[in-house]
Amino acid sequence: MRVARGFTLIEILVAMVIGLVALMGAAGLIARSVQQEVESYQRLQALNLLQDMVGRLNANRLVADCYSNGANGMQLGYQTSVPTSCAAGTTEQRTRADADLQAWDDALLGAAQQNSDDDNVGAMIGARGCIDQLDAVARIYRISVVWQGLNETVAPNDALACGKDQYGSEKQRRVVTATVRIGDLS
Repeated sequence: MRVARGFTLIEILVAMVIGLVALMGAAGLIARSVQQEVESYQRLQALNLLQDMVGRLNANRLVADCYSNGANGMQLGYQTSVPTSCAAGTTEQRTRADADLQAWDDALLGAAQQNSDDDNVGAMIGARGCIDQLDAVARIYRISVVWQGLNETVAPNDALACGKDQYGSEKQRRVVTATVRIGDLS
């Protein structure tokens, strides 16, 4: 009877190939996990910014039109600028609205955190914020925060125009919104 030679070497090579495939799968899983962590962190930041502006709008409700620039709407953040003051309310209320819009714009741009080169790094990718007046009589406003996701998912509803066509693919645009109704307290 002949003794089979080299059979153990083949077994070792097969085991190494299986081990390498498993390691590559684990590396892919880790990379996907990091991407999901970044997406989750960006969504959390967007929700914080959204609630920040909801609070600011409610606190200065008498000049809510200043926040939305009337029926024109307001867009702040990446590649935008804060518009000039509106004419409604008292000087103090207008000043507060301007300061709120500037602070929200800075937050959308990531000014809360900077790297060693003084670059803003504390916000989502391409963050923008919009304040739209949905109904002037009922004083209903929609506040939206949009940003660019890392991967394509489902495109947001076309009715949410904030940041539309600004991120390459609409499937990379992420949107969180809140509707605010300013009640008449008089």
